[in-house]
Amino acid sequence: MLLNKTVAVVVPAYNEAKQIDRVLRTMPHFVDRIIVVNDCSTDNTAGVVLSYIKEDRAIGKIIVPDKVEADGDQYDRAEKLLKEKQQDDMRHYIPSEIANTYPATDRVILINHLQNGGVGASIARGYKWCLDHKIDCTAVMAGDGQMDPSELENICKPVLSEDIDYVKGNRLIHGSARLIIPKIRFFGNSMLSILTKIASGYWHVSDTQSGYTAISLAALNAIKIHDIYHAYGMPNDMLVKLNIAFCTIKEIKIKPVYDIGETSKMKVHKVIPRIAWLLFKSFFKRLWLKYLFRDFHPLFLLYHFAIVVGIMALPYGLKVLTHTLSGATVSPTTMLAFFFLFTSSFQSLLFAMWMDIQDNERLYKS
Repeated sequence: MLLNKTVAVVVPAYNEAKQIDRVLRTMPHFVDRIIVVNDCSTDNTAGVVLSYIKEDRAIGKIIVPDKVEADGDQYDRAEKLLKEKQQDDMRHYIPSEIANTYPATDRVILINHLQNGGVGASIARGYKWCLDHKIDCTAVMAGDGQMDPSELENICKPVLSEDIDYVKGNRLIHGSARLIIPKIRFFGNSMLSILTKIASGYWHVSDTQSGYTAISLAALNAIKIHDIYHAYGMPNDMLVKLNIAFCTIKEIKIKPVYDIGETSKMKVHKVIPRIAWLLFKSFFKRLWLKYLFRDFHPLFLLYHFAIVVGIMALPYGLKVLTHTLSGATVSPTTMLAFFFLFTSSFQSLLFAMWMDIQDNERLYKS
């Protein structure tokens, strides 16, 4: 426990037989439960974890899932229905099984996916276990050992003592970032961070691909965990979901860790276009859900007006460009139409972004 509150760490693992033992052995003592989600590994990841479980002592304190009470006060109906819905949600997750003989007391819980689902699906399954067991703070650490366990306390404390909903590590603000992070990854991370700012509404975040995070129980209750993006775009999708739910966020400076024996499974040239498309869709999802259905805001109209008028300006812009390149004369009507539409679109976009930044300022904690 940390600050008298329960802490769990979700460890997504796919073919991490060489690294996972070190991750488990270096886990800080205040962590109550370590939830290893083995994503249908083809190596001996599950065997290494099971060996550690047999060797590791049970922590003594029993943590069991919440059960829905049959009877209760009529005013508790909303809570009862919510618990029933959360239990029913298990059908939306990747099929899995808990491998522990004594899951109530084992410190390390091994959940084996019965089919490969992706890193996001593994984290979602770990989150589900922690939600069912009402863990106060749930962190995520990769199974490849790329996250320094000594930094976990700083990641978790804002959730436990400052009522922050979501804390994420930021490697890009560390002085060694440009020296340690491979250049292609640094560039890709920076580009995706810019797109994620726009899509998520958290305009001050960076290093959006960092998976070293901690989330509160309240935030887990506020989002659809089973709907988290299954692949490498999970951190980006998570930020959008948290913003729609009006969750507060904080970033903590962490060290970038590379070349410690990990094997990257991410293909940057494939991942960036896929995540960019996810963020494009997520941007409109955020606008409609947050600023139309949940809490109407003028920025919803301004963003859409800017997009529609911008599209209308495109034909005129192309006509102006082709006439200019060919040396032909551009008619005043065409030039005026383009100028009016482009200016209206650009001004509306700037006003919408300014309102977006102002509205979400309250959710970012420094």
